Amino acid sequence: MKPVVSIIMGSTSDLPVMEKACQFFEEMEIPFEVNALSAHRTPAEVSEFARGAAGRGIKVIIAGAGMAAALPGVIAAETPLPVIGVPIKGSCLEGLDATFAIMQMPPGIPVATVAINGAQNAAILAMQMMALGDDVLMQKLVAYKSGLKKKIVKANEELSKLEFKYKV
Repeated sequence: MKPVVSIIMGSTSDLPVMEKACQFFEEMEIPFEVNALSAHRTPAEVSEFARGAAGRGIKVIIAGAGMAAALPGVIAAETPLPVIGVPIKGSCLEGLDATFAIMQMPPGIPVATVAINGAQNAAILAMQMMALGDDVLMQKLVAYKSGLKKKIVKANEELSKLEFKYKV
């Protein structure tokens, strides 16, 4: 089994956030890989990874980064694959620094950007991209979205049972 999604993070301290993408792919039975690469500390390795990803069968790259958050953009500059950036909340600016760094890419080097610490949404977006050409993935995605609706319906049923004096 070869990975079709690559999850990259600037350091293993980002794993608690990026693990949500891993869990989603595990649940959806989508083969993925996980690596730590730093745009600033291992730039040659990042470049080599990005240039070789498509040739290894990777279809989408999810890159999480905090602070200066250069990793998603550096990867996007060296690959034709779609890159989804996950801004990681840092200790100084609550993740806004990473969000702006990932969002503000120059023309020709797009990086899709999800919410701060939004690795699960990055995984869902990656699946949506891949599902455009894969009926099995599309069926799994439809079932997943249907499950989300059922959770809300169930939550409302439970809320309707709450008793308060002024609840109408």
